[in-house]
Amino acid sequence: MIKSSQSAMLDTVDKSALRALQADGRLSNVELARKINLSPPATHARVRRLEKDGYIRQYTVIVDREKAGYDLLCFIHIGLQMHQVTQVEKFREATRKMPEVLECHHITGEYDYLLKVVLKNRKDLERFVVDKLTPIPGVARIHTSLVFTEVKSTMALPLE
Repeated sequence: MIKSSQSAMLDTVDKSALRALQADGRLSNVELARKINLSPPATHARVRRLEKDGYIRQYTVIVDREKAGYDLLCFIHIGLQMHQVTQVEKFREATRKMPEVLECHHITGEYDYLLKVVLKNRKDLERFVVDKLTPIPGVARIHTSLVFTEVKSTMALPLE
């Protein structure tokens, strides 16, 4: 198995710390130290290094979308007319500004982009597609899939 140079720099203790923090980002330094069998000062230094080196990008809270009123989770495939640099950048910039777009991925295959979008209801979806996506210069095709059931949703990487 080929490993990237960055993942090779993570030792087993780093990976244990990252796994524990992915499971519970609110762990105190003392609780984390106990979980990874290090002293609290050594744990603190290790976490600071992981932050400084960019392994830990941010700490956040994951809000339950349905309880927050976002009943629809959609995946929207977007096909662009042409792939000129200015057109591509306009599309990317437009999607970055849309709070409904949780993720935007440039993909291979029949479509060019895949968006993960949350919306409150069908009317909200209609407004989003008609008023926000369709007017973006260069958008040629839009294909929307609604999620019935979210079987698995995680941000945790499988660190081994």
